[in-house]
Amino acid sequence: MQINDADHRFIQGSFSTLKAAEVGGEPAQRLPDVVETVSAMLSDIEANGIDAVLEHSRRLDGWEGQDIEISAADLARAGDSLSPELREALAAGAERTRLFALAQKEHLVDFETELLPGVVVGQRYTPVPRVGAYLPAGRFPILASAFMTAGVAKAAGVPSVIACTPPTSDPIGGNPAVLHAAHLAGADRVFALGGVQALAAMAFGLLGERPADMLIGAGNAYVTEAKRQLFGRTGMDLLAGPSEVAVIADETADPELVAADLLGQAEHGPQSPASLVTTSEVFGRAVIAAVEKQLETLSTEHIAGPAWRDYGTVYVAEGREAAVELMDVLAPEHLEIQTVDDAYYHDRLSNYGSIFLGPWSTVAYSDKGISGTNHVLPTGGGARSSAGLSVSRFLKPLTYQRVSEEATPEVARHVEVVSTYEGMEAHRVTATMRLERRRS
Repeated sequence: MQINDADHRFIQGSFSTLKAAEVGGEPAQRLPDVVETVSAMLSDIEANGIDAVLEHSRRLDGWEGQDIEISAADLARAGDSLSPELREALAAGAERTRLFALAQKEHLVDFETELLPGVVVGQRYTPVPRVGAYLPAGRFPILASAFMTAGVAKAAGVPSVIACTPPTSDPIGGNPAVLHAAHLAGADRVFALGGVQALAAMAFGLLGERPADMLIGAGNAYVTEAKRQLFGRTGMDLLAGPSEVAVIADETADPELVAADLLGQAEHGPQSPASLVTTSEVFGRAVIAAVEKQLETLSTEHIAGPAWRDYGTVYVAEGREAAVELMDVLAPEHLEIQTVDDAYYHDRLSNYGSIFLGPWSTVAYSDKGISGTNHVLPTGGGARSSAGLSVSRFLKPLTYQRVSEEATPEVARHVEVVSTYEGMEAHRVTATMRLERRRS
């Protein structure tokens, strides 16, 4: 997420680079060994079924449990070991994410209209039948992922939502907080299964369910590559890369607050880009200094530090128009606005996954599920063409039409003309037959 030489010709406004990324280009997402390993695993699991799934789980995760499915009773008890404060926070996140998803659903309305007398067309939203959600629990267990994936799917009305999360040494087979989050999200069945084998088991229908119609959820490079290779066989949410954050700020913003928000996303991983676009060089330098100072005492400096060094950028735009141009080229996953006129930018920006307006908003509020919006968002420039996961992704807008006998001449005669020109005789006949029956 940086301005490359090829981008300059698309930016009319003037800008300068105060801090460049030490690593050029996009972080590599598809290493040859990852692709090869995933291909071999998927082929093995497709050929050998659940036995191969269990073997990979033993080999990669060391899971020797008798059953990979978490029982309903164990799932309900998963939160018992958690602190009351954590249970309260997770309950708030689950409920707010559900409420926002339901509010989105209310605005996706079925409709029917008559285009011309006797030609009725319409649309109705139907939920995807079966969804498989992957809930990561690697370097950091991202607890809100269950709300954003399984919970939103259930809010959309998906009848069957199964979830997989990597097994741990915990007796019930998974991170208790992740399992409790899955319980709050309303997942129908949960399995202690991680990585490629989890995606394959859901896609191939090896968990006592028919194959998932859609796979959702983030994961490491192997999980992402498995989703890429399985796409077409099953639907997907999106192929997410390292988490991204960008901030537009002017001299009225607090440099320490902006620095903290940049590091808040750089903490996700050493390849997570963080970018500042500012209209003040003095402010930009203050943020750079604040980042370096905060890194000195940050417990995750070993992650956020390399991310900021290798992928962090600071650009100084000559004015607001140039700042908008720069940010729409960057097309970040998360975008914060901290300026004297946030509405100006909100009205003009169009390429971002989710936007956070004003100094009292921060990406972490969404990341942890507490503000209700979804954190499964496009990365790597994907925000130029697509949006993040939402309730609408689980609802198929199915169209229909109903043509009366009286409207047939007005429709069929045009189809005859177009089909004749195309040379598609069978198409023409379907219209001509109806015209003949209408006349007889």
